[in-house]
Amino acid sequence: MNNEIEIRECGTLDELAECVDLQRGVFALPEIEISPVRHFVVTKNAGGFTLGAYSGEKLVGFVLSVPAILRGERAFYSHMTAVSRHFQSFGIGAKLKWAQRDRALSEGVKYIKWTFEPWKARNAYFNLEKLGATIVEYQPNFYGIDYSTAETDGEPIGLASDRLFAEWSLEGEKVVKLGAGENYVESRTLELMIEVPNDWSSFVNSNPTAALAEQNRIKSEFEAAFSKELICRGFVRDEFKPKYLLFKD
Repeated sequence: MNNEIEIRECGTLDELAECVDLQRGVFALPEIEISPVRHFVVTKNAGGFTLGAYSGEKLVGFVLSVPAILRGERAFYSHMTAVSRHFQSFGIGAKLKWAQRDRALSEGVKYIKWTFEPWKARNAYFNLEKLGATIVEYQPNFYGIDYSTAETDGEPIGLASDRLFAEWSLEGEKVVKLGAGENYVESRTLELMIEVPNDWSSFVNSNPTAALAEQNRIKSEFEAAFSKELICRGFVRDEFKPKYLLFKD
């Protein structure tokens, strides 16, 4: 299916409206949290872009890139990547991200950043091992407390919306190798590992109180690691104990 997917820019109002509709099916957010067409239009006119993944004429995914600054240099903030539920697990998300890299480099931009949930093992593996991003920043409760995720005894439990910041150095050695379909072997000495649940959603649903404690543990370990200026550069998939890998440089 991936070979049938075409990546092209979404530029018209109708195309951008399709991106808004796709959000509703993918993220199931309250309507107030859906990025409207105006957000996409403003982003485009401010120097950003939206790339769409099309199966024929049907939009099945997109990535939204907002102009940003990363440590004094031009960058893009990858605000949102969405793939239709019926088209997931076919590599479309990766195809969108590599097209995003190509577009950024064509404009002289060498860095892209975005956030993701620290306890989502699948996302961590994709960001660190499929794309080659690195992490040096942890932001607690980035979007505010989420009361819609879980409940106990009929009462909602507030889970913090902590986020890790992925930084994609588009011309970095690991990124270049992965982009070329080559293997990358880390030569640095491993300093620390931080474990996360293998299936966060199931964990939250089965034991939301333990999930709260797990959030606090993960936050504490990352904040301690980053206070020592360690850099997260890798991730190990494991059925029971997936782990982030952190190094001195």
